[in-house]
Amino acid sequence: MYDENKVIPIIIVFVILATFPLWYNLGKAAPKPDPKIDTPVIQALPEKKCIEPKEVMKTAHMKILDQWRMEVVRGDFSRQMTTADGRVFEKSLQKGCMNCHSNKSKFCDQCHNYMEVKPFCWDCHNAPKETN
Repeated sequence: MYDENKVIPIIIVFVILATFPLWYNLGKAAPKPDPKIDTPVIQALPEKKCIEPKEVMKTAHMKILDQWRMEVVRGDFSRQMTTADGRVFEKSLQKGCMNCHSNKSKFCDQCHNYMEVKPFCWDCHNAPKETN
């Protein structure tokens, strides 16, 4: 084989570098996020319920926000949302969601960083001032 004494070490170095991220982080799983919902606004609510059950909000909150955006900006321009049990909310990230979930770093960022997603909400919206 041509230059066997050079090719084999190069292949070994390549394999080590290519697999480095896999074995370096082996067993170092990030801690599961625990979003904090103990904000003053939530604590003051007589009934601590979101617009949808927790399981739905975990998986579909972005679909809900996208639907709201389409309805408010490009659709029927309705700004009110009524839940199945009759509660009324404003279709707004900042006046609706962030009113109760006011601590972006402890609520939004924990899960988004864990899942390595980069939502584009804050490209247009101002991040709320952090409150406990």
